[in-house]
Amino acid sequence: MKTVLIVEDDLINARVFSKILTKRGGLAVKHTENVDEVMEIAHARGADIILMDVSLSRSVYQGKPVDGIKITQMLKADPQTASLPIILVTAHAMEGDRENFLKQSGADDYISKPVVDHQKFVDQIVALLPNK
Repeated sequence: MKTVLIVEDDLINARVFSKILTKRGGLAVKHTENVDEVMEIAHARGADIILMDVSLSRSVYQGKPVDGIKITQMLKADPQTASLPIILVTAHAMEGDRENFLKQSGADDYISKPVVDHQKFVDQIVALLPNK
């Protein structure tokens, strides 16, 4: 079973995503907003894909505040985790945000909140899952 790591600081969003992914997608789910845990899970290959909230208001890494863009940049810059698919999830859905966030972060895809079409949400995630 494939595992999705949800990096999200809003517990309600995390629960909603988790329920959609387990019920509709048949996927296992892990959730954390702790950046050290994200790095550990990514390095241990404990997730097949990461759903990354862009604006993590409380996340800190090595003493500095970081957001989902920065965490994605760190994961994509590390040869050990660079191939791990990352989908940014954000409520910032202004025109141009998608391209801007993807270019800035190096993420593989982008989903805007709120998630209305649950099947499309699952399909978008499953499409990026590695086939191994």
